[in-house]
Amino acid sequence: MQQIDSVTAAFERALERILARVFVCPSDSAPSIAVAYSGGLDSSVLLHLARECAAQRGIRLLAFHVHHGISPNADDWLTHCRRESERLGIGFDARRVQVAVDDGRGLEAAARSARYAALGEMCRQHRVELLLTAHHQDDQTETVLLQMLRGAGMAGLSGMAETGKAPDLLGDEQILLARPLLDTPRIGLRDIAAARGLAHVEDESNADIHHPRNALRNMIWPLLHAHFPAFRDCIARSAQHAQAAQRLLDELAVQDLAACAKAGGLDAERIRGLSSERSDNLLRHWLAVNGVRMPSSAWLREARSQLLDARDDAQVCVSQDGWQLRRYRSRIVLTTIDDGAPEVASAGFRWVGEGSIRFAAFGGTLHFDLADDGLDPDWLRGQSLRMEHHHGGGRLKPAPNRPGAGLKKLYQERSIPAWERKRLPLVWVGEKLLFAAGIGQDCRFPAARQGISLRWEQHAT
Repeated sequence: MQQIDSVTAAFERALERILARVFVCPSDSAPSIAVAYSGGLDSSVLLHLARECAAQRGIRLLAFHVHHGISPNADDWLTHCRRESERLGIGFDARRVQVAVDDGRGLEAAARSARYAALGEMCRQHRVELLLTAHHQDDQTETVLLQMLRGAGMAGLSGMAETGKAPDLLGDEQILLARPLLDTPRIGLRDIAAARGLAHVEDESNADIHHPRNALRNMIWPLLHAHFPAFRDCIARSAQHAQAAQRLLDELAVQDLAACAKAGGLDAERIRGLSSERSDNLLRHWLAVNGVRMPSSAWLREARSQLLDARDDAQVCVSQDGWQLRRYRSRIVLTTIDDGAPEVASAGFRWVGEGSIRFAAFGGTLHFDLADDGLDPDWLRGQSLRMEHHHGGGRLKPAPNRPGAGLKKLYQERSIPAWERKRLPLVWVGEKLLFAAGIGQDCRFPAARQGISLRWEQHAT
C-alpha cells in the first residue's frame, strides 16, 4: 500500500509541474488534457490517475485511441477502450491509421509515426493543448540503452524528457507532450492495476523478441536485475546527467550561432576558429533550428571538411534529407533549391498602374514603387514587358556614373551565388534588359522626376 501511495504522490507532483507549464493563464472555459490510451496496463493506470487529478482540478479529460490494424485483436482493443472510457465518464475519440510497412523505416517506426500523427489530429480537433503518454522508468531505461547500442551522442543518451514539444510527430507546435510517469518503475504501475482491479488488454506482440525493446525487456532485464538490482534508477540518473550536458551544449550552440551568423547563413571563417567538436555542435543546432533531420556523425564530419577546407572558389554542395548545404566565398547557406534550371521560360505582361504583380510561377511578386528619377510611368505603360529566369548572359547599367557590365560580374559584386541567380527573374523590353532581380533596373530607359522603381520580392518556399 505504501508503494502505491508513493507512486500516486509522484504522479501528482509530476502532473502539477506539467500543468504549470501549460495552463499559466486563467481560461474562460475548463482546460482540456488528453491521455494516449492504448488499453494496455500502462495507459490504463495513467488514465485512472489522470481522471482523479482532473476531477479535483476541474480539468476536462479525454482519452484518445489509435487503431493500427496490425494485430488481429485491434478491433477488440478499440471496443475495450471505448467502453472503459464511457464507464469512467471520460470523453473518447479514436482514429484508424494505415501503417506504411514498406517505407524502409521498419514496422515499429512506421507505426509510431502514424500513431502520433493521429494523436496530434485528435488534439487539434478537440482543442487539447496537453497530451499525456504512459512512458515510465522502464521505457526510459530501454530508450537510453538502445541509443547507446546505436552509438548515439549526448542528445540520444538523454532519453525522453518529462515534457517537450514534438511538432515533427504531432504536426503542431502548440501541443505539449508530457510523460508524468517517467520516474515510476513499471512494477509500481502493476501494483496499482492489481490493487484497483483495472481491466486492461495484453498486446501479444510484446512477447516477440525480434523487436529490440522486447529483446531487452524479456531477455536482458532479468540478467541485469540479478547482478545490478538498481540498474533502472542508475540509468535514469545517467539520462538526467546527459540531459543537463545537452542543455549546456544547446546554450553554447545558441551563442556560437549568434557569433557566426552571416546574411541568413553562417560565416565559414568564424567557424574555422572553433574546435571541430564545437563546430559540429553548432552545425547540428543550426540544422535542427531549420527543421533538418539530424545527420550521422560521419556525414557531419564529411560536411564540415568540405564546407571549411575547400578552396575559396570551389562550388561546395552537400546534401542531407532533401536540403543542401552550400558555401559561396565565406558564407554557408542552407537551401532546398536544386541545380536544375526553372521550368518556366517566359511570361509576357503589361503594367497598367498596379502597385505590384504576383508571378506565382516565378515564386515572387514584382513591385512598382514610386521613386524620384525612376522610370517614366507613361513610357512604362506603353511597353510590352517579358519576365524570364536568368540563363546566362545579359548586360545592365545600374547607375549613370558607372559603365554597364555583364550580369555575372554584377551578381559577383553583390555576392549572389550562382544557384540563387537561376531563380532571380529578369524583365525585358524587347531585346533590352530593363531589370534584374538582386541588382536593379537599367538607368538608360526614359525617366521622370516622379517615376517608378521596380523591386522583386521572392516568396518563402
